Amino acid sequence: MIKVIKGGVYYTEGKIIKEKDAFMVEAKKQAAIKGTMSYGILKAHNEGTDEEMKIKFDALVSHDITYVGIIQTAKASGLKEFPIPYTLTNCHNSLCAVGGTINEDDHLFGLTAAKHYGGDYVPAHLAVIHQYMRETGAKCGAMILGSDSHTRYGALGTMAMGEGGPELVKQLLSQTYDIKRPEVIAVYLKGKPKKGVGPHDVAIALVGATFKSGFVKNKILEFVGPGIANLSMDFRNGIDVMTTETSCLSSVWETDDKTEAYFETHGRRGDFKKMRPADPAYYDGAVIIDLSCVEPMIALPFHPSNAFTIREVLENPGDILGEVENSGRKLLGKDSYRLLDRVSDKGVYVSQGIIAGCAGGTYENISEAADILKGKCCGFDEFSLSVYPQSQPVYKALVDGGVVSELMSCGAVIKTAFCGPCFGAGDTPSNNGFSIRHTTRNFENREGSKLGEGQLASVALMDARSIAATAANGGYLTPATEAEYKKSNKKYYFDSSIYAGRVYHGIGRPDKLVEVVYGPNIADWPEQIEMADNILMKIVSVIKDPVTTTDELIPSGETSSYRSNPLRLAEFALSRKDPGYVGRAKEVKEMELLRRTMGAIPEDVLKEVGMDVPSGTMFGSCVAAIKPGDGSAREQAASCQRVLGGVANIATEYATKRYRSNLINWGMLPLLCDKFSFEVGDYVLLENVPMSLKAHADISGKLVRNGKKCDITFRTGDLTDEEISIILSGCLINYNKN
Repeated sequence: MIKVIKGGVYYTEGKIIKEKDAFMVEAKKQAAIKGTMSYGILKAHNEGTDEEMKIKFDALVSHDITYVGIIQTAKASGLKEFPIPYTLTNCHNSLCAVGGTINEDDHLFGLTAAKHYGGDYVPAHLAVIHQYMRETGAKCGAMILGSDSHTRYGALGTMAMGEGGPELVKQLLSQTYDIKRPEVIAVYLKGKPKKGVGPHDVAIALVGATFKSGFVKNKILEFVGPGIANLSMDFRNGIDVMTTETSCLSSVWETDDKTEAYFETHGRRGDFKKMRPADPAYYDGAVIIDLSCVEPMIALPFHPSNAFTIREVLENPGDILGEVENSGRKLLGKDSYRLLDRVSDKGVYVSQGIIAGCAGGTYENISEAADILKGKCCGFDEFSLSVYPQSQPVYKALVDGGVVSELMSCGAVIKTAFCGPCFGAGDTPSNNGFSIRHTTRNFENREGSKLGEGQLASVALMDARSIAATAANGGYLTPATEAEYKKSNKKYYFDSSIYAGRVYHGIGRPDKLVEVVYGPNIADWPEQIEMADNILMKIVSVIKDPVTTTDELIPSGETSSYRSNPLRLAEFALSRKDPGYVGRAKEVKEMELLRRTMGAIPEDVLKEVGMDVPSGTMFGSCVAAIKPGDGSAREQAASCQRVLGGVANIATEYATKRYRSNLINWGMLPLLCDKFSFEVGDYVLLENVPMSLKAHADISGKLVRNGKKCDITFRTGDLTDEEISIILSGCLINYNKN
C-alpha cells in the first residue's frame, strides 16, 4: 500500500529512481535539486539566500480563535493597515451562546478590524476557513500563511503553511518568515482507488506510515505521479489537508486539466497554471502510494497516526481496541474508561458518526455518503449521524441536487459550516462513547470530554464513505467496500452570489473612520520584560509522554471563548494534563514581581535554592516535556505559559516548527537537553544567556534538586539573529517596539 524510501531519489520520465541507481553527475544533481515545484515557489517568494530563506507570503488567513490576538499583537507593534490580503473567517467560535456575548463580540471585532485595516471578513456559518480559501483565495504558484495548522492548499498548486499568530504578525509588519531551505519529499501516486475508498483512507494510511518515524517532519511533500489523474479535486484536497498530521511543513501537487476545471468552476480561470517538476527533479526521499491497494482505514484514539485497516480491527477487535482501552486508562489514571464493551458478536458498535470540516464536508464526500445510505436508515438507537457541509455554496449544491433530502430521509442531521467537531466544541458524545469522524484530529479531549472530571470518550477518524456504511449497518463498524451502492456522480455547481451578498470585501480599502469595536472580554497582551543576563528557572511541570500536543498545553473546546483574553485563557493552561501547573506557575510569577520591587530574588527562594545567584537574575517558570507541540498552530500553547511567567521550555525535541516558533516569538527559550531527567520543583540557573545566544553557543547552568547541584548544558538549536533578538527583547511585541 505505502512504501517509504529514505535517501535521495530522482523523479524522471514519470518514475521514481533511487539516487544510487540514477548515475547522475553532481552538476546534474544540483540542477535537479532546483527542479522541484517547491523550489520554484519558494524562490519566487524569497528575499534571502537559497539556504537561509526569508519568505514573503501572498496572503494571510485566520479564524475567530486566532485573529483577535494577532491583530492585537500587530496593533501593539505599530500596525496601521493590512499590507497584504488578509481574510478573517468565523468557523471555530461560531456557537455564540457559549460564554455569553464574548464569541459574537469577537466576530464584531473581526468585522470592524477588517473595515479599519482593510481586510476581508467571512461571517459565521458561511464557510470553514480552508474551504473558503480553496474557493476564493488559492492560486497556482502562490504562498498563503494561515494561523490554523491545517492551512493546506497544495492540491490547487498553492504552498500554504499553518503557523502561530506571531508569524502572521511579522507578515502584517512587512517582515519575513525565516527558515532554512526545507527538504522536499516526493509523494508518488500510482493506481486508482477502489470503489468505497475515499481521501481519508489514503490520508490516514499516509499519516500512519510517516508520523511516528518523523520521516517528513518540517519537510515539504510534493505530490507527483500518474495516480493524480485518477483523483478528483475534492479527493486531492481531502488528502492534502491531512498532510499536517504527518508533521510536514507544507505540500504542493502537480496540476492538470482537473485543477484548471476547478478554478473555472469557481470563476477564477486566471489563477490556474500548469505545474510540474523539471525532468529530472531531485528529492530528499520518497513515499510511494499504490492507490489501488488502499483499504478503508480507521485512525483509532488518540492520534491520527494510530492507523489500521477497518478489516484488521474487525478481525481482531479484542487486542487492538484493548490496547486503546489501556492507553485511555493511563490518561485518566483510573479503570473507568471502556472501549471493549463496544465489541459483541454483531461487531463493533459506535455511538456517533460525523462528517464535517475542511477534510470531511466536501461535496463529493457527502454525496457519496448519501448514495451509500439511500433507502436505508440510521436507526433509533444510540447511533446518530451529523453532516456539516463545509461551505454554504457546497450546502446549496447539495440541496439543489437532492442530496440533503436523501440524507435527512435516512435520519442524518444536516448542520452549517463549523469546525467544532474537530476540536471539541460540538457533538460531544457521552462518557465512554465511541465516535467515528471524517475530521482532521482525534487527540484525547478533542471530542469535548474532560480528563480532570473523569470524562473520556473515543474518537476514531474514518472516511465519510465508511461512516455512511456504518450508519447503514445500524452503527456497527463497516468498511464502505462492503456496501452495495451506485455512485450518482452529480455535477457540482458553485453559486458565487452567496459570498457576493454576505462577505465583506475590504482588502486594499482600509477605512480609518470605522472604529474597531472591543467587547468586554477582549484584552491587551500583558507587558513582558526583557530577558536578563542570568535566569533562575523553577520547573513547574514535567510531562514524560513521548509526545505532548498543543491541546494538552492549552485545551481546545470550552477554552475557545477566552482566546481574546490572555489572562483568563491562561487559567486553562495544562488544565487537563497537569491541573496543578497554573498554581505553581503563579507562585513563581509572584516571586518575580516581588524581585522587581525589591531588586533581588526573595531570601526564602534563595534559601530553597541553596546557592547565591548573580545580581539582577530574573526568576521564571519552566515546563519540561520530552517532545512538546504536536498538533495545532495555536500560539496560546506558548503565550499562556508566558503570561504566567514562563521563560523557557526544556525538551529533547520539539514536535513541530510552529510550536518552537511560538515559544521564540513569545520571548521564551526553546531549550534542548539530550538527557531528560527533571522533576517538578527542580531549579535551573542559566548564566550569561544573551552572550551565549549571540554567540550561537550552548547555554551553561546549574541544576539544583533537594539542595544538590550539578552542571547542565542546553542547546537552543538553530536560531537566527532576529529570533535571538526577539527572545532577548522579551517577545515579538517588544522587539518591534524597539
